[in-house]
Amino acid sequence: MSLQATLTQAVRQAVSTIYNANLESVEFQATRKEFAGDITLVVFPMLRVVKGNPVQIGEAIGNYLVEHVADVEGFNVVKGFLNLEIAASYFVNYFNTIKEEERFGFVDVNTKNKAVMVEYSSPNTNKPLHLGHIRNNLLGYSVSEILKASGKKVYKTQIINDRGIHICKSMLAWQRFGNGKTPESTGLKGDKLVGNYYVKFDQEYKKEIAALVAQGKTEEEAKKEAPILLEAQQMLQQWEAGDKEVVALWDTMNGWVYDGFNTTYKNLGVDFDKLYYESQTYLLGKEFIAEGLKSGVFYKKDDGSVWCDLTEDGLDEKIVLRSDGTAVYMTQDIGTAIQRAKDFPDVGGMVYTVGNEQEYHFQVLFLIIKKLGFEWAKNLYHLSYGMVDLPSGKMKSREGTVVDADDLIVEMADTAQTISEDLGKLDGYTEQEKQDLYKTIGLGALKYYILKVDPKKRILFDPKESIDFQGNTGPFIQYTYARIQSILRKANIDSAITLNTNEISLHDKEREVIKHLQLFPEVIQQAASQHSPALIANYTYDLVKAFNSFYQNVTILSADTQNEIVFRVQLSKVVANTIKNGFNLLGINVPERM
Repeated sequence: MSLQATLTQAVRQAVSTIYNANLESVEFQATRKEFAGDITLVVFPMLRVVKGNPVQIGEAIGNYLVEHVADVEGFNVVKGFLNLEIAASYFVNYFNTIKEEERFGFVDVNTKNKAVMVEYSSPNTNKPLHLGHIRNNLLGYSVSEILKASGKKVYKTQIINDRGIHICKSMLAWQRFGNGKTPESTGLKGDKLVGNYYVKFDQEYKKEIAALVAQGKTEEEAKKEAPILLEAQQMLQQWEAGDKEVVALWDTMNGWVYDGFNTTYKNLGVDFDKLYYESQTYLLGKEFIAEGLKSGVFYKKDDGSVWCDLTEDGLDEKIVLRSDGTAVYMTQDIGTAIQRAKDFPDVGGMVYTVGNEQEYHFQVLFLIIKKLGFEWAKNLYHLSYGMVDLPSGKMKSREGTVVDADDLIVEMADTAQTISEDLGKLDGYTEQEKQDLYKTIGLGALKYYILKVDPKKRILFDPKESIDFQGNTGPFIQYTYARIQSILRKANIDSAITLNTNEISLHDKEREVIKHLQLFPEVIQQAASQHSPALIANYTYDLVKAFNSFYQNVTILSADTQNEIVFRVQLSKVVANTIKNGFNLLGINVPERM
């Protein structure tokens, strides 16, 4: 039983014994640094069932705990807060139970529980991945790993938006201006080559709009009547009709893009268990619309279109089928969700990693699926995240003013190289070891900078700030890990030795580190329930700060006694392992040397 669980039980017993009252819940928090104590009981919420002065209540409970709980050796009361002082033996004994656990904090997957499917990335096949996609991928991948660590089976998936007018725009521009160029003939990644023609289409489209306006058309008319747009729309109709030449070009150009995406995913360190393609799912959902019409979930208007009335649920009316019988995005998303549940019968919930501009869409989607009678609808979650901005402003794909994901990954490694060379700590490294280290630091800086922020918040991304070796950054944490590895390489101890309180005197800084370690299992569970890698990132930073304070105030390898050396080396090892495990949940590697 954890300390908090033990204290909760004892506090309830104290209130029952002293005041003849029952507490439904007991609230603890970390003790403020200016007060003595290791954990604080908040007395104020108890006043609902225990009448009296909060200071006197705190004193009474404190005396009871000292008398009845072996691990509580003292207390102090500040207003309505009971600060409990926990015996050093508790922390030493706790440390001894975790010091050999490689997966400390992780929970094994319980196959009896329903699995979770996490969707992320889900790009369009008309352009390469950019900075916005990076946040999406990092969030989705990290949440998947955190859910696994919390004890859930997870399937990682994406739906690739491989059809529609945007694809035809790239295809048409390549037909007109490509002169048969391929990734092989140009040396470009396939997604970049196709993306260039998406930009080219927009450039030509604007020229045609300007020409039509000069001929007397309104801008609105010109946008609709531009010949290049009309031709792209015709190409889409040909694709939907199965035109062999159009479909062949579509297959070829999408193939180029997939090869490019796979390279980016590999460099970014993310993967998937199952891919879905919009070209295969856009007709899904219609059968469920028909069933919903029969059951009254949907209704048909006079023009033949089908709608769902959600006004009683605080939303509006939503179209799910056009008057000509064709599907809309909502139809497709309904069908895809149900298809996924069929494909993976053990899935009992889904997480959609999609930007916050789609919040309303997912409110409607989840409600409709619930109304259709699918029990797992209550476990659908929109992992909504804010945009990533740059100091120069918002990115625009059509105009080619985006931060390309591949370019950013290279830039981060280059920046890491510049800073590392300036620090001059790479003596004895081979050139390959240096290049690997630059990538580890650069990618770690990028991932940490993005993941340490609550998903719902917008990010202003500054590459140079992210790669600082001081402060709340990936490189700072990686450097601490590497420092500990250096200590462990120099230490010559038997790590299997177990020391008890009689053999060592626990230093305050050691106590603080163990208190931070103790939080890790609960932080994993909180991060899983809140779908927030930021909790893991900032926990890891706090742990590193506690370790560095210990490192600066307590000697390790030259301590006064052999027992102190053994204990402090063991403690350092557990901290390093926890840093590594925390960073693995963020998809970040840690270097053995820096």
